[in-house]
Amino acid sequence: MSVRTRSTRVLERAGLPARQGPGSSVDTVRMSVLSGGLRVVTEEVASSRSVSVGIWVGVGSIDEASTLAGSSHFLEHLLFKGTRHRTGREIAASMDAVGGEFNAFTAHEYTCYYTHVLAEQAEFAIDVVSDVVLDAVIAAADVEVERSVILEEIAMRDDDPEDTLADTFAEGIFAGHPVAGPVIGTPRSIEAMTRSQVAGYYRRRYTPDRMVVAVAGDVDHADVVRWVKRNFASRLSGDASPRPARVLRGAGRPDQQIRVATRDTEQAHLMVGSAGFRRDDPRRHAMAVLSTVLGGGMSSRLFRTIREENGLAYSCYATAQSFTDIGSFAVYAGCAPSNLETVATLIAREWRSAVQDGFTEEEVRRARGQLAGSMALSLEDTESRMSRIGRNVLVRTKFTTVDDELAALAAVTVDDVWDVARTVLDGPMSAAVVGPYAGVRDLPGSVGDLLTPLQARASMSA
Repeated sequence: MSVRTRSTRVLERAGLPARQGPGSSVDTVRMSVLSGGLRVVTEEVASSRSVSVGIWVGVGSIDEASTLAGSSHFLEHLLFKGTRHRTGREIAASMDAVGGEFNAFTAHEYTCYYTHVLAEQAEFAIDVVSDVVLDAVIAAADVEVERSVILEEIAMRDDDPEDTLADTFAEGIFAGHPVAGPVIGTPRSIEAMTRSQVAGYYRRRYTPDRMVVAVAGDVDHADVVRWVKRNFASRLSGDASPRPARVLRGAGRPDQQIRVATRDTEQAHLMVGSAGFRRDDPRRHAMAVLSTVLGGGMSSRLFRTIREENGLAYSCYATAQSFTDIGSFAVYAGCAPSNLETVATLIAREWRSAVQDGFTEEEVRRARGQLAGSMALSLEDTESRMSRIGRNVLVRTKFTTVDDELAALAAVTVDDVWDVARTVLDGPMSAAVVGPYAGVRDLPGSVGDLLTPLQARASMSA
């Protein structure tokens, strides 16, 4: 007998056909808080043959002093070089031997070390990831090797126009806020960083109260807790509580400037946007719908106008980004320099239409369905499930389930999306351009016009 669960009803309301069977019911998520403030969260997926394990550390680039810019990312590299129990080669070989994947990433607000293995290797995976995170050696020779690697990584980023664009845009849209700087650091900060600085940062910051161990797949919560306790035994002491979600710092704001990164590229790369919403803002779901309607797929307004109808770009999209206390909304397009003026004009036209005329029921329904479908499909992947629960526990003030998110998405109305459009698209803007331009004066005037609020444009044309 099939049962219409709450998840099923929510998917139908969002405009997505309901799916029966595994994944359509409420997920089994459990959490325990251990001594020392360590949080362990699991999601049991009995039908899965794999397990994903992640240790999330509430340490990122916004925690760094300017002289240590890039130290969180530098540390992430170094932790794979060896521990008191395993060499770097042994870490890699042991994971290869079971067909597992082991990786890490650093963001502005956190760092995550994660692995994906067969379900029967879950205990082994927790052992290896815990060892890497807790007992790294950070040898002086390894610091020098990884310094060179990271400098090459920075050079590679600088050679990629879209990466350069994202960093350049962040400097303006988040002006005055710690997330404005690049996670990877700068050549100057990386060259100057010492082994003692990185090791001290590691000792001070990598504490259990800042960590979340997240596991998703065919596992039992009690087993996971037992394995974690064994691996963290030397750290699970005292009565420390988990570190609360980050407090508000006071948001930066768009600097209302156009920043140009001169590159000898075949295309001009444009990103323009405005302030968005913080991570827990209740309007974030309407913002996601707005982003999808304007530039979230092949049926979106910008894709249809810029690519399908006029053939001016291969890639164009809208994106919304959220942090603890700040966010952004942006539009990207890459085009021939000769087409930049027309592309900027078309973006301005679509923004004006969104603010003045709003949206149709069909557009909003389709966007809700697209977002709900993407969320539902992510449940097929244990890595996505692990990331969702780990990040959720670490950075949110309140744990939100998939059902919570789907219900909030299904409740978004046309008026909600229009209200967000009028708030976001008629406020202060910032822009960045990467391409064969010596400076702002070389850009077509329509790019500069994007930074003029719509109300001001209307009054000037009246």
